[in-house]
Amino acid sequence: MIPPELRSRIRRLYFAEHWRIGTIASELGVHHDTVRGAIESDRFLPVGAPVRPSGLDPYKAFVRDTLERHPRLRATRLFEMIRTRGYTGSVVQLRRYVHLVRPRGAREAFFRLETLPGEQGQVDWASFGTIRIGHADRKLSCFVMVLSFSRAIFARFALDQTLESFIRGHVLAFEAFGGVPRKLLYDNLKSVVLERDGRLIRYHSRILELAGHYHFAPEPCAPYRGNEKGKVERAIHYLRHSFFPARRYTSVDNLNEQACRWLEDVAMGRMRGERSIRELLEEERPRLIPLPEHRFELDLVRPIASGKTPYVRFDGNDYSIPHTLVGRPLTIAASETSIRILDGSEIVAQHRRSYDRGARIEDRTHLEALGAEKQRASELRGRDRLRAACASATPFLAALGERHDRIAGQTLRLLGLLDRYGARDLETALADALARGAISAQSVAHILDQHTRRRRQRPPVPLPEITDPRANAVNVTPHALAPYDQLANPRKKAPTNDDPGKPA
Repeated sequence: MIPPELRSRIRRLYFAEHWRIGTIASELGVHHDTVRGAIESDRFLPVGAPVRPSGLDPYKAFVRDTLERHPRLRATRLFEMIRTRGYTGSVVQLRRYVHLVRPRGAREAFFRLETLPGEQGQVDWASFGTIRIGHADRKLSCFVMVLSFSRAIFARFALDQTLESFIRGHVLAFEAFGGVPRKLLYDNLKSVVLERDGRLIRYHSRILELAGHYHFAPEPCAPYRGNEKGKVERAIHYLRHSFFPARRYTSVDNLNEQACRWLEDVAMGRMRGERSIRELLEEERPRLIPLPEHRFELDLVRPIASGKTPYVRFDGNDYSIPHTLVGRPLTIAASETSIRILDGSEIVAQHRRSYDRGARIEDRTHLEALGAEKQRASELRGRDRLRAACASATPFLAALGERHDRIAGQTLRLLGLLDRYGARDLETALADALARGAISAQSVAHILDQHTRRRRQRPPVPLPEITDPRANAVNVTPHALAPYDQLANPRKKAPTNDDPGKPA
């Protein structure tokens, strides 16, 4: 579009001052085609100037007829059509001609719609790029509701455009306005309209529940008629250009706090005619439907189950549960800030909600209980091993239980004695301890030590367990043992390096 001031100046220089097109273009710093468009040079030819023949002339009738039947056909498609018919010229020449002869459809006119106070609100989502949370890039969206009479705006940013966030936006908007408009106008969102055939509309069940709770009527726009909700479109444009640019924020909550202040201090102060939006809202508020006594339930509730580990996955993150519930069907209730996991009506776990991806949110008591259970299982397996190795282990363990001793520690020590002395010696010691009435692992260890001394055997020395993998790569050169034998038997002469053929 050529600005009116520039068009007027070009036409004055051309028609009144008789400047040439090139001179005007150089003087005003514009393109020659801009000058030609302003003076509409295609509508006249210089007197006596011959009309140059064009390679497009034989095809102009075909182009006009085709455009009459298909007015929206692109010039590139027309170019392909006439090129197969012998046209050898440029597509640029065709584009200029198509611009002149393309049928101009009549522009649709619209009525200016005025609504009564409290009669209508308009709702839509707006996208504002992404936000980084932990290791995840989350889409930043904004729920926007506008009251059609007062033009009061409610806006709330969210990390998704799910049905739950959509419903939460409604409830918070109603509370911010202090009431509910009688009718809400939407696009044909899947959160609102599941299926549509002309005037036959199948609404989403949750939207119908929300409408029944707050007593408003949902009304989708006609297909391809986004102009019907132009008020909320203009409000989104206002947010994009007046609030969001160069805005610094640390989180979505911080962004919403800034948006609330901006809506109250700036947006409410806009003037519509001689009155501000704040004054119009005060006039509209008594006409809104009063809020019900109880708020609509906002939590997302869905069935869920864990696998082999004590965790359930929701929105890309893992939340811990008691290990006794692994594999059982559970229910998750997710709010904007917390996660509740229920077994029937009982809350079995509760966590803060994470918007990261791949995070693991744990309750230490869940893991400690699992560790205790694993330790108990290990203890039971140790008892079974003792019973399988020694016949006297069963009555010995029963006697330990009657004395209320710590069986876990006693079992662990008996297993150590089994590994150190073997099943035969341990069986003898257990039978001896039962006969003496000395029911403890310490007594069994003492009896094993006595038996070893009687046989004049050295007690077995347990080898320490080496867990450091670097120890396997160490090479140790053994030393000569003769000096140690000399210490045990001083009369025996220790070999020296002077003795030929004898190791040092």
